[in-house]
Amino acid sequence: MAKTRPEHHPDPVLESGMDYAEHEKTYNGFITAVKWSVYGTAVLMIILYFVINP
Repeated sequence: MAKTRPEHHPDPVLESGMDYAEHEKTYNGFITAVKWSVYGTAVLMIILYFVINP
C-alpha cells in the first residue's frame, strides 16, 4: 500500500472584503449631503422668518 503525502494548503490570506475607496466616496457623499441639508434648512428658516414676520 502506497502512502500518499497530504496536500499542502497555503497559509490563509487576511484580506478585507471591504472596498475602502468606495467606502470613503460614499462617506464623503453622505457628509456633503448633510452639510447642504443644514445650509438649506438654515436658509429656509431665514426666509420663513421674513415671510411670517413682516
